[in-house]
Amino acid sequence: QVQLVESGGGLVQAGGSLRLSCEVSGRTSTSLGMAWFRQAPGKEREFVAFSDWSGSTTYYADSVRGRFTITRDRDNAKNTVHLQMNSLETEDTAVYYCAAKGGTASDDVTRYGIWGQGTQVTVSS
Repeated sequence: QVQLVESGGGLVQAGGSLRLSCEVSGRTSTSLGMAWFRQAPGKEREFVAFSDWSGSTTYYADSVRGRFTITRDRDNAKNTVHLQMNSLETEDTAVYYCAAKGGTASDDVTRYGIWGQGTQVTVSS
C-alpha cells in the first residue's frame, strides 16, 4: 500500500512562488508514476503535471507549462515529489492533490487510484 502526504500550500500574492511536496511511503516500485492535480471551488479536478519514477519523463498541462516544475527527490530516506510553482496567478488557486499510478503517464484523473489529502494554495491579486 502506498501512502501520499502533501505539504507546502499557503497564501501567496500573484507573481509569487510556492513549492509543494508529496512524501511517498509504503510499497513503492519503479513503475510508479506521480502526478499533481488541482481542484478549484465549483470545478472538476484537473491535471497539472506528471513525472515517471526516475524523473526523466515529465508532462504538464498547457496552463502551467513554463511556470511549474515537477521533480523527484530520492536522495534521502524519504521519497518525495515536489511541485515548484512560479509566476503564480489567481487562477492557480485550488486544492492541490498528489496522486500515484502504475504504468504509463496519464492526465486522466480516473486512472489514478492513490491520492493524498490535498493542500490548499491561494493566490491573491
